[in-house]
Amino acid sequence: MPSAAAGSSEPAGDTEPASGEGEDCDAGAHTAGPVRTCAVTRQAHPIDELVRFVAGPGGEIVPDLARRLPGRGVWVSLSRTSLQHAVARNVFAKSLKRAVTADAALPERVETLLTKRVVDSLALANKAGLAVAGYSQVDEAIEGTDFAGLFHGLDGAPQGREKLDRKLRAVAEARQIEPQIIEELTIDQMSLALGRPNVVHALLISGGATARLLDEVKRLRRLRTSPH
Repeated sequence: MPSAAAGSSEPAGDTEPASGEGEDCDAGAHTAGPVRTCAVTRQAHPIDELVRFVAGPGGEIVPDLARRLPGRGVWVSLSRTSLQHAVARNVFAKSLKRAVTADAALPERVETLLTKRVVDSLALANKAGLAVAGYSQVDEAIEGTDFAGLFHGLDGAPQGREKLDRKLRAVAEARQIEPQIIEELTIDQMSLALGRPNVVHALLISGGATARLLDEVKRLRRLRTSPH
């Protein structure tokens, strides 16, 4: 596991306590919400496009996805490339100016944690009555509900989703809204979240829990697709 001692002459990454004291908002004057600087790319982004990390009690680097852990944090862009570079270049040690260890599998750990947050958020939306599962149930609900998005198991057969996607897009166009089609979870993960076997399709109904779920989906999707 890469480690580095404090005292590097290279510029430190963006760091601040969890309370927000000392935040770097230099690029946020024209942007809604907090902005931080990626310690790898040195580019400023809204915090939803970054991951915060802190040093644990033993000096190990810990992802702080909820942005609540105490201590000074290092912000890194939500992309595999940036996370890999952060580990390989000892960015965490240089930013925190202390000896820390960062596991080479940190990008995979972040993806696992983000995926769990999506699964947990889908379960909460379901408990709130904001999820409809099953092909025929989804097909019927698309026209009769105020939907917010449509989940497909990413390992499901493409033929099973084409009709639902066409119908969703047609209804969304008529309502003048942007259809949200989501393929971030496997069938097993969707089934776990919804508490029933073999869930391949699930329609999300608009609501507070659904909005939080879609925010988590965006973070996971960004990690998997962002080039840097």
